[in-house]
Amino acid sequence: MKAAFASDAAQSRGREFALEGALARGPRSAFQRDRDRIVHSIAFRRLRHKTQVFVAPDGDHYRVRLTHSLEVAQIGRVIARALGLDEDLTEALCLAHDIGHPPFGHAGEDALNAALELHGGFDHNAQALRTLMRIESPYCEHDGLNLTWEVLEGLAKHNGPVGTVNWALAELDAAYPLDLKTWPSLEAQVAAIADDIAYDNHDIDDGLRAGFLELDELLTLDFVAEQWRAIERKFPAAPLDRRLRELVRSQIGWMVNDVIAETASRATGMASADDVRAASQATCAFSEGLAGHERTLKRFMYDRLYHHPQQLQTAERARAVTAELFAAYAQDPALMEAGWASRLPASEPQRSRYITDYIAGMTDRFAIAAHAAIYGRTPEGLRNV
Repeated sequence: MKAAFASDAAQSRGREFALEGALARGPRSAFQRDRDRIVHSIAFRRLRHKTQVFVAPDGDHYRVRLTHSLEVAQIGRVIARALGLDEDLTEALCLAHDIGHPPFGHAGEDALNAALELHGGFDHNAQALRTLMRIESPYCEHDGLNLTWEVLEGLAKHNGPVGTVNWALAELDAAYPLDLKTWPSLEAQVAAIADDIAYDNHDIDDGLRAGFLELDELLTLDFVAEQWRAIERKFPAAPLDRRLRELVRSQIGWMVNDVIAETASRATGMASADDVRAASQATCAFSEGLAGHERTLKRFMYDRLYHHPQQLQTAERARAVTAELFAAYAQDPALMEAGWASRLPASEPQRSRYITDYIAGMTDRFAIAAHAAIYGRTPEGLRNV
């Protein structure tokens, strides 16, 4: 049963490009149609070869942006169902939230941000909107996927009201206002916290698998050690790898249950989705105690995994590859694919932003191959697992 504060596809604010019967045609709701458009998009498929934690991993068991997005969607649907929210809207937001990431994750983003320093910078959240609203254009009637207002609003504001608006989001908001100063729907807030839960725990799994994290180090965190002791008591004879996976599942369950209880409490008395947007704070959240533990876990992961010396070295090489690609295309746009090169704007800042769109859409392996084709060499040290 839907909660009073859930989003309602039948009451959607519509789409940027109005089409006859677009919200009512066929058996699917408007949010189901959006989820399907995202899943069928080329931009979504490219997430298969985009960095999550490790750059272009050789191992088949490491997560990439695509598998991470699927895991976020699974967690998001569990929370949405427990709270009586619209599961399709939640899933659409979870699946699309990382579509704006360039190759090589945050290292590639840093390089593109530097390349656009004089032209407004680069932000992967805004790039997700830009991709879905303008670049990914499979339809004859309009640019973009023409997603519902609720999906676009959720992607723009899933981390909360937007204070500083960069150029990409400003352009899109001017064309189709997304009420950037308010909180987003509860479905969008669930998608955001599901992302945190997924990478907090699945990055532990990948870090342990790669040998970048050690179990003894992880157990210096009291709240992790407590769960590990419970697992050891319950499964004393189980192989270590199975107990480690049990630890990850246990932590996810702990966080999910906490979010459901805290959010239900905060949503008490809310009579509509507009009440969620008008709230003075996030409605979907961890409890105060777990929020502190989660911040501690994030600091640990930055210190021990994301800023691991080998990770930093690989990230620096990835930044260099991305920067060199931008420099090459800026000097000789004919190096881009013909369809892209033929549409290059003549003046700045549109010219540099267009080149960045091209690079941002690349997968890790495409970027490595493109760099090799231009510079005659394959960069070394871009795979560290």
